[in-house]
Amino acid sequence: MGKAIEITDANFEEIIASDKPVLVDFWAEWCGPCKMIGPVVEELAGEYEGKAVIGKVDVDNNPNVSAKFGIRSIPTLLVFKGGEVVDKQIGAVPKSVLAQKLDAQVEASV
Repeated sequence: MGKAIEITDANFEEIIASDKPVLVDFWAEWCGPCKMIGPVVEELAGEYEGKAVIGKVDVDNNPNVSAKFGIRSIPTLLVFKGGEVVDKQIGAVPKSVLAQKLDAQVEASV
């Protein structure tokens, strides 16, 4: 079963350079909505194993990446393709919304 990868300032560039779509969840321990969406992100990591990369950035511990993408409110979820942001979601949303965003990118890369 896949698990969301912990993404840091140090490994961020390497991870988003994947040839697969990458979903990055910007979150923090103190953020209520982040706690709601956390389990959804973990489920997606399992369901998209081999098709997409799913990771999480703790904004408190990784200020550089958060600043680079202008993360102001969390949770913010960014979808990367070829190292570029191709989709964005701010706030907690149903799993189906995130799955649709991922599916669009997974299908585009087949």
